[in-house]
Amino acid sequence: MNHEAVSQSRQYNPDNLLASLIGKMNLKNDAALSRALEVAPPVISKIRHRRLPVGASLLIRMHEVTDLSIQELRELMGDRRTKYRISDKQFKPKSN
Repeated sequence: MNHEAVSQSRQYNPDNLLASLIGKMNLKNDAALSRALEVAPPVISKIRHRRLPVGASLLIRMHEVTDLSIQELRELMGDRRTKYRISDKQFKPKSN
């Protein structure tokens, strides 16, 4: 595999994640996937068209319905980060 192909395979690719879930769950299409994940069909469409990231709650739901680990799901979509940073703002009380 050449260097460009390796770097391409490591890029964020939600299509690979969604296609893998459809295959693993023996579903026909994105609409069936949205029903299985209990999300509105536009959510899957927006993820596929890269207008919406795969959020933590959806990643957890994917784990629950497939038994794939969070790490496996992240790898399927090309997320290779080993650490996450959480914004300080998430833990600060709201000012009045």
